[in-house]
Amino acid sequence: MFLKHKLKSILPLLENFKVASQSLKINKLRATLTVLIIAFGIMALVGILTAIEAIRSSLNSNFSSLGANSFRITNWSFKNTRGNNNRIEYKNISFKEAQIFKERYSFPSVVSISIICSQQAVVKYKNKKSNPNISVLGIDENYFTVSGYEIEQGRNFLFQEIIKGSNSVIIGKEIQNTLFASHENPIGKKILIGNSRYIIIGILKSKGTSFGSNNDKICFIPVQNARLFSSNLSFTINVMPAKPEKLDEAVSEAEGFFRIIRKLDTTKPSNFEISKSDSLVNMLMENIKYVTIAATLIGIITLIGASIGLMNIMLVSVTERTREIGTRKAMGAKPSQIQQQFLIETIYIGQLGGIFGILLGVITGNIIALLIDGPFVIPWFWIITGVILCFLVSVFSGYIPAKKAAKLDPIEALRYE
Repeated sequence: MFLKHKLKSILPLLENFKVASQSLKINKLRATLTVLIIAFGIMALVGILTAIEAIRSSLNSNFSSLGANSFRITNWSFKNTRGNNNRIEYKNISFKEAQIFKERYSFPSVVSISIICSQQAVVKYKNKKSNPNISVLGIDENYFTVSGYEIEQGRNFLFQEIIKGSNSVIIGKEIQNTLFASHENPIGKKILIGNSRYIIIGILKSKGTSFGSNNDKICFIPVQNARLFSSNLSFTINVMPAKPEKLDEAVSEAEGFFRIIRKLDTTKPSNFEISKSDSLVNMLMENIKYVTIAATLIGIITLIGASIGLMNIMLVSVTERTREIGTRKAMGAKPSQIQQQFLIETIYIGQLGGIFGILLGVITGNIIALLIDGPFVIPWFWIITGVILCFLVSVFSGYIPAKKAAKLDPIEALRYE
């Protein structure tokens, strides 16, 4: 008996699904346009948010190359919070200042000195040469400990090589692929960087590209050797505390000690910048949060417009199908079944539009991510949210037309022309 009762309740629902499907097939153009209205609304929401998720993921992975739980002392600042009257003139960090800090900084840490020598260098090997877009950095023996780079083949610089400024170099994967044949071992080979000759002692693991910059197009040379590139260069001090939980304490002590090195009066502000490895990414994440809110609002407004369009089309559909509704009622269809039929049609259209919109949104968002060298992202949260939103929009848009259809008088409906 229970099974029989269940079948009786399911059969009208299945019949309504059949009627809804037939109605959509008959009115293909209208159904297609309605599906597209919903699809574009969902595409706007999912597409923008997929791109933002890709950007966020890219930021997290790319800025991890600065080294986890570390900080840097530089001669510039990302912050722009000071007025013109209080503008600070940041002073270049000399090699002597960096060396004193490295030797005398007492907080338990690994300290490294580095410098950007060039970002447009040309690297040559025999008759092969790279494009003029190679970055050249001068580093010491501790740099790879505090950065995200790893050596895949060969070795790191020896302390003696750093002190003497030997003509040794560690190259990125892209340079190896450009200058050397697939089975040729670059270790021990001599290359030209600019007009200087260097011996390759190591090859880095590939890091790929990020934000249009190829992290594998890079050369590392001893910091003493890098000083030959120019006399007006500013060094960067990289610090990784032995205990990550004491990072803030290490930063405070580093600032105080470097102020002493620079002989700054207590009344004067610091003319250098200390930035933690996650400070820039956190600042960018904070800005992305507002972009996400704005994108969500844009997507929701688009969906509201889509729901109004869907409701209008369903109201027109009810008017056009007045005789059909009267016929169904005359044949014994209950008002609840008529209401259910139009709700099913609306939900059917909404979910079709949602599926197309989600697919288009994910594709569009990842195309944007690809253009900025971001990772491929499938935003499951926003996909599920999109499906739920489509259902809610469909129910909201279909309720009034369905209610109107259910209330039609069968006699008047049959007389309708």
